[in-house]
This record gives sequence, structure tokens and C-alpha cells, in this order.
Amino acid sequence: MTDRIGVLGSGSYTPSRVMTNADWSALIDTTDEWIVTRTGIHERRFAADDETTLDLAANAAEKALADAGLTADDLDEIIVASDTPEVYTPDTAAYLQHRLGAREITAYDLGGSGCAGFVLALDIAKTRVQAVSKRILVVGVELISRLMNWTDRATCVLFGDAAGAVVIGSGAGVKAELLAVTAGTDGSAADILTLETGGTRRPFSLAEAKKGGQHDIVMNGREVYRQAVHRMSEAAEKVLAQAGRLKEEIALVIPHQANLRIIDAVRSKLGLREEQVYVNVDRYGNTGSATVPLALDEARREGRIDPGDLVVLTAFGAGFHWAAAALQF
Repeated sequence: MTDRIGVLGSGSYTPSRVMTNADWSALIDTTDEWIVTRTGIHERRFAADDETTLDLAANAAEKALADAGLTADDLDEIIVASDTPEVYTPDTAAYLQHRLGAREITAYDLGGSGCAGFVLALDIAKTRVQAVSKRILVVGVELISRLMNWTDRATCVLFGDAAGAVVIGSGAGVKAELLAVTAGTDGSAADILTLETGGTRRPFSLAEAKKGGQHDIVMNGREVYRQAVHRMSEAAEKVLAQAGRLKEEIALVIPHQANLRIIDAVRSKLGLREEQVYVNVDRYGNTGSATVPLALDEARREGRIDPGDLVVLTAFGAGFHWAAAALQF
């Protein structure tokens, strides 16, 4: 009988600096009511001036290793899902491997997948464990406050900084079996959510810097909403089918925390009750690829997940990518 593959441990980290809606109201033309009505967000966390993406990732990773009862020496691979890397090159995973004191193992970033990055990384980790029986650290981390345009009220109030991590492996230490993972991409919708500056299409230059192009996040809110609701609910249903399970068996859905409207629409499409969907977007905002592992770790520690529970993770992101995973605790 093949050993179960799944989560050996989880951990998360959020910076101590809290940015409330009132704080934003003092900086730009917005109000608490405007933000809450459209997003459900009340506050979010921003990294300290001396914190970087690596710091956030390392904090979450160390907690995940401790939860798994492992050390960095036990790791065979590291995957970091992030669109806000430590530096342009090399990848953040290389710095994380050194920071953790891990052996000279394979370490790489999964970038460009937006908020779906962590769940996509779970798919990769599962197949890697199946192939070579590894213990793989998977981190979702974003420090979006350094990239966003602080004067664009349509986007700046949405985001926060955070990191979440899990260790994926097999055997007796598995706390949650990874039953199935599904993912997809529709590249025809790539331009509805993008940051062009810095690539070959729109290279970074002095002219771009003068007009703030490096912070020019483009988001077609209406189309992102439509795609997100459709793709996240569809992916959740597909991964359940792959796992041979029914919607009626779901104990908890942990969706990407983009905004409360999207989460509520996904819940409605799946026919779930409010208590069956985990929400923390009100406290952290959209933390990109960190949202799902952060919410998963919090849900565990808050006692929202019991032994025997079927938990579904579902996410969407720039690309336009989407992914879902079914976990049996």
C-alpha cells in the first residue's frame, strides 16, 4: 500500500504593523465604509521597513518545520510561490535555503502565478513526493506593500503582506492527506490582472520610474470578479470529483482571500453555509499567494478543523490561473 502524501506541518507569519481603513483614509480619498462595502476588509498587515520577503518566508517556514517535528536538515526540496521576490535573480528559494540552514537541496521559485501560486505549488510537491519520496517545504509569501501604487485607491487598499508554509511528505506523520489537486490556465485573460513594467514588453527605465510604472498594477475588477467566482467554484467541484468525494462531505472550504464579495459568491455557487467557508480577509486583506496557507494554518490553530474533516482549498490568480486541492484530515 502506498504511503499517504500530505501535510506534515503548517506555519504562518504576519508582520506586526497594522494598516487600518482609517489609516488609508488619512492618506487617500477613501472611507472605511467604502472599503468595507466593496471588499469586506477592515485592516491588513504591512512589513516593517527592515523586513523583506525572505524574512516573512523564513518565519513561516520555521513554524511549519516545528509543527512537523522536523528541522531544515530533514528537507529535500524547497518551493517558494511569490510574485514579490527578494531580488530579481536569483530566486527567493535560494536565499531561504541558506537562511534555514538546509542542505544543498533543490530550491526554486514558482513566480508569476499570482494568488494561485501556493496551491499550484502543492500540485508540484505532491507529484515530486510520489516520484522520489521527498519532504518538501512549500511557502507562499508576498510583500505587496513594496510594489503597489499607494495613491491608487482602487488597488492599494486591497493588499497586505504575509507568509504561510507547509511541509509536504508521506508516511505516519501526515496530518492531512492530499487527496487530489487540480489546476488550469486561460492565457487569453492574462491582461485582466498584470504588472507589466520590468519585463521585456515594458522594460524598467528612468522614464518608467518617473511615472511610477513599477507600481502600475492593472486590474479589470469586473472581469477578475467574474473569472474568479467561476474558476474557484469550478475547480473546487472538479477536485472533489477527482478525490471521489461529494460537496455534502465538505467540512470547510478555504478560498483565496481576495475580497468578501468573491468569497460569498463562491460559497453561494457551491451551496455552502457561511460556517463552511473560512474567512480572514477582513483582518489581512489580499496577501496573494500567502492567503491560502495563512488561512489554512489559522483555521487549524483556531480549532476550525477536526480529525476526519474534508477541507477544500481553492484559489485564482493572474495568468489567468486557478487551482484547488482536497485535504483529508
